[in-house]
Amino acid sequence: MSTPVHDDPLAKERSHLAASRSALRAMREDVESLDITDVTANWVNAAVLESQIEERIKALADLSETPLFFGRLDYLHSPRAEQAEGADGERFYVGRRHVHDADGDPMVIDWRAPVSQPFYQASKKNPLDVALRRRFGYTGGDLTAYEDEHLSDPAEAETTSKLLQQEIERPRVGPMRDIVATIQPEQDEIVRAGLSGSVCVQGGPGTGKTAVGLHRVAYLLYAHRERLARTGTLVIGPNRSFLHYIEQVLPALGELTVRQATVDDLVAHVEVRGVDEAATAVIKGDARMARVLRRALYSHVTLPTEGVVVVRGSRRWRVAAYELEGIVRELLARDIRYGAAREALPQRVAHAVLVQMERAGEAPDDRVQNAVARNAAVKAVVKTVWPQVDPAKLVLRLLTDAEFLAEHADGVLTEEEQKAVLWTKPARSVKSAKWSPADAVLIDEATDLIERTHSLGHVVLDEAQDLSPMQYRAVGRRCSTGSVTVLGDLAQGTTPWATRSWAEALAHLGKDGAVVEELTAGFRVPTDVIAYACRLLPHIAPGLTPVASIRENPGFFDVRGTDAGTADVVKACAELLEREGSVGLIAADARVPELAAALGSAGIGFVGPGEETTRATRLTLVPASLAKGLEYDYVVLDEPRAVVDGEPDERTGLRRLYVCLTRAVSGLIVAHGADLPPQLT
Repeated sequence: MSTPVHDDPLAKERSHLAASRSALRAMREDVESLDITDVTANWVNAAVLESQIEERIKALADLSETPLFFGRLDYLHSPRAEQAEGADGERFYVGRRHVHDADGDPMVIDWRAPVSQPFYQASKKNPLDVALRRRFGYTGGDLTAYEDEHLSDPAEAETTSKLLQQEIERPRVGPMRDIVATIQPEQDEIVRAGLSGSVCVQGGPGTGKTAVGLHRVAYLLYAHRERLARTGTLVIGPNRSFLHYIEQVLPALGELTVRQATVDDLVAHVEVRGVDEAATAVIKGDARMARVLRRALYSHVTLPTEGVVVVRGSRRWRVAAYELEGIVRELLARDIRYGAAREALPQRVAHAVLVQMERAGEAPDDRVQNAVARNAAVKAVVKTVWPQVDPAKLVLRLLTDAEFLAEHADGVLTEEEQKAVLWTKPARSVKSAKWSPADAVLIDEATDLIERTHSLGHVVLDEAQDLSPMQYRAVGRRCSTGSVTVLGDLAQGTTPWATRSWAEALAHLGKDGAVVEELTAGFRVPTDVIAYACRLLPHIAPGLTPVASIRENPGFFDVRGTDAGTADVVKACAELLEREGSVGLIAADARVPELAAALGSAGIGFVGPGEETTRATRLTLVPASLAKGLEYDYVVLDEPRAVVDGEPDERTGLRRLYVCLTRAVSGLIVAHGADLPPQLT
């Protein structure tokens, strides 16, 4: 005999899920049926409104494989301010977005709403007026289980949520998914930090720092939508593969307007075709280069030695050389952008002429001042005294003209450093030059010295530990009037210029007052794997707290000698492909072609990082240099010694190895024919 629906809690919840999906479809249909014919004044307004409607329709999409809600809160009392004190408690379903019925009553509450916060923060010690917290388990989009915590019942002991553990450990195929159902209290506090303050999150592998940063963007867009719609938001990642990996997280939360870019994208003023040696890149990335650029730029300003005569009709008005010099010195002292000062100079000269006109009894207005500012004689003075400067040409001259560099780097860079940044083969023009990534950052700095860079409302900077001081400055310009969320791990710094401390990095960003938070609880990497990787910490970042895995499942972990070389590596990949989930084969960059050929000979299909995996092709072949930020259910790490030796120095190599060791979510096989680095044994 079947249980009636009204007596079956799971059936009730499934019924609410079906009703919520129906309500979401109705919300979408309401938007789709909007007729804007009579509400738009012109085609421009119509185009803008149509675009907004299209974005709203996309945001209301019902993702069939994604749970519409993942939790429920039963309050002891009503948390809504408009309810009378002592009113009966209310029930709220917590999900990825708000859903309401035809009467406007909520069926699902957005996880970002204040009433949802106790789902993440409430505990037996501090129940926050919550009587019951219910978590839901799903298979695909179907609700299959639930789990209750009676937080206000002193008789019920605190237990670890099995559904929470299952969700954290669930195998994944394809891009990164959101963690909205598993956000922990310490993560939630960072996510909900205010827009006005900047936050820096130091987090070891598997602590969820990237997910926290993305969910923080989603929260800020919810809490400050109008403001951020005006000022904009940006997520900065280390490379295209990483951005492709995370790109579906925000759309899954209904946020479609966040731009994603790399630092190289931000500074793409010229085509990058060259590569610097490590020592040269370190110098070019040093913050001292900003001082050199500023000196070089303002060296173009010359103090006038002659006055200017402006002819208006039958009258001649003269501004003496000493007066012009005073105007130029005053503009230099104001410390405004080079271009802004250049635009102000003709107006200041014109104002000096207008003062003389007024003393002579004339009554000039703004039109006269503008006309004087456009006078040929005034233009000639501006061209001579404060000439236009092209930022790329300025940098090109610094890198190719030894005397020009020496003049402006005197006391800033040593002679050896100057020689290191000078090009051995000078380019004939900006277009023919083989610019390096570091050169592009210098051009961006020069561009900002001339004209202010547009500032956004909020920027998320991920894998920040690998940026140079000059790259930090480039990012800081994009949020000079906004705030920033910095995400990174000092132990994973794998560039020669890697960040030594967050205080130093935040100073270069212009965000000295940012709060630094440390995440040390590991949700992603299994216990045995992270314990093995943490053997490297004393050698690569001795001051950092090791990550402590909270996973109940220790994971699969094996270190194997490979007598048969690549054949054993391919065999390990085939073994892991028999399990559910994604598999990553990570190897030193130089070994990737050999491994690709071996996989092909064995008939094992694979994709490269950034390419979409499928259920048929679940193996990704990953060069060690691109592994950062990525994760796979199972990983085969090929030849740790080769990974270390592939870097310019041992510490950087060990940091690269630390990154590669910590990409596994469920299991890791370390395959080696050569001896392991002694730091691991």
